[in-house]
Amino acid sequence: MAGEKRALRRSLLAARARLPEDGVHRLAGALARHALELPELAGARTVAAYVSVGREPDTRALVDELHWRGVRVLLPVLLPDDDLDWAAYEGAEFLSPARRGLLEPTGRRLGPQAVTGADAVLLPGLAVDRRGMRLGRGGGSYDRVLARIEASGAAPALVVLLHSGEYLRRVPAEPHDRPVHAAVTPEGVHRFTA
Repeated sequence: MAGEKRALRRSLLAARARLPEDGVHRLAGALARHALELPELAGARTVAAYVSVGREPDTRALVDELHWRGVRVLLPVLLPDDDLDWAAYEGAEFLSPARRGLLEPTGRRLGPQAVTGADAVLLPGLAVDRRGMRLGRGGGSYDRVLARIEASGAAPALVVLLHSGEYLRRVPAEPHDRPVHAAVTPEGVHRFTA
């Protein structure tokens, strides 16, 4: 299973590398618009999100719009062991370059448990299948986040943001993998029943 995941990740990352950077940024508005149509985001008081980097689906318009609407947006801070701490988003001017090319908030750290108070969690991913199984990059950071949420008894909406063509018939899944509730692409929303 791990080898199948690695091969699919390589293929998806190669496809992303071929995407024109200006095209990725041009679709940010459509991605944000579809995401904000989700009732789970429209009614959220706190959303755990992330700032996209490289050829990931561009989340900046979505993060800014949530913040502008008065939603408390939590962004991840990568810890030395690849777990995630969280800090509140206070605007693009309060983001700082970090390890692995990430942009992280410069504000007060809230602790890894802060994510359990979110009404919705926006997850990075490389693909999702028709069961809602998400394929991440393989670092395990968000596997820890999802396990932490589950252990806390919290039940936020789990939403993965993807490019066109990353909604697949099947992605390999291991016992620790958790399904998401929805996937958002520039074309629209895909919902899953878990």
